[in-house]
Amino acid sequence: MSVIGAVVLVVVLAVATVIGFVLRRRNGTIRSAATEERHGWDLAGTAPGPDDRVLLLQLSSPICTPCERTREQLGALAAEHAGVRHVDVDIAERPEVARALSVMRTPTTVAFDRTGTELLRVGGVPRRDELIAALPLEETA
Repeated sequence: MSVIGAVVLVVVLAVATVIGFVLRRRNGTIRSAATEERHGWDLAGTAPGPDDRVLLLQLSSPICTPCERTREQLGALAAEHAGVRHVDVDIAERPEVARALSVMRTPTTVAFDRTGTELLRVGGVPRRDELIAALPLEETA
């Protein structure tokens, strides 16, 4: 192997390592809303009930182990807090939802308010405490 080839190999490995660390650090962190459009409930294929205040729209894929953990976590969160609804969308069956929200990975959770406006999004398995702190939740009695 030439010296130039070895240098190129080292640089490529260094860049790939940095990208991996950045992506790992961002996994599960909450990001602010990407859009002001009001269409969250439409994308979920449902309408808010009389008491619904927050929609947790989970985008999943059939072969996704973290999607199951996210599904369990968001389902429990919806059961524990009044006014929170969790809807899981399989993007293999409904790819238009992923396109509309510019989602490139699963699981991704997008939270919407009652009017359908995006509140936040999380790529990967959400960190429960951070998600609870970021959402307008109300405890059940």
